[in-house]
Amino acid sequence: MSAAVIQLLVLAGIAIFLILRLRSVLGTREGFEKPPLPVNESKADRMAGRPEFEVIEGGVDHDITNHVEEASPSADALAQMKRAEPSFNVGEFLHGARGAYEMILMAFEHGDIEQVARFLSPDVHDAFSQVLEHRASQGLTIDANFIGVRELSLVRAEFDQATDTGEITVRFVGELTSVVRNAEGEVLEGSENEIKRQRDVWTFARRMGTGDPNWQLVATGE
Repeated sequence: MSAAVIQLLVLAGIAIFLILRLRSVLGTREGFEKPPLPVNESKADRMAGRPEFEVIEGGVDHDITNHVEEASPSADALAQMKRAEPSFNVGEFLHGARGAYEMILMAFEHGDIEQVARFLSPDVHDAFSQVLEHRASQGLTIDANFIGVRELSLVRAEFDQATDTGEITVRFVGELTSVVRNAEGEVLEGSENEIKRQRDVWTFARRMGTGDPNWQLVATGE
């Protein structure tokens, strides 16, 4: 064997040794190093364990949980109302309830509920009418001035799936001045300068998903 062939074999052996040595070094991982991801791992798997910064579809409905406890019967009832009528919004309802409270309360105080009759259920309308008739029979009049709603909170909500009817009970604390006078105009109670608080718990009802957007007052209490 010639010297040139022997030299080539020696160089080839050295090259093979260096390649194997280099591969062994590159294939070794040391220290705190994240292992490679499996090729077939899904995007959902890769996202597992990472903090969430976005509200995903089907998450918490803050329009509901801002007013009632999450996963409560009232929260479930409000969610059913939204399914029956996707445009329904709890915050907007409460804003409307605030205006309805002032309008109905003042109509009652002033003895003219016919202007708000469409917002009253037949039972509530009859009950208000009886009180006003009794007041009139005694010659009493009331001079009232609405100051504002000091407190408003959603007490409970219910939904009847058979009729798609939603009921929402709201607690109000209103402020107003009220003066009661007899037939001679003498003040029997109250003062024009004294602000009193009135507490009411009213229940509104409406069939969801219909063309009529008006809620009716179906029950009153304190």
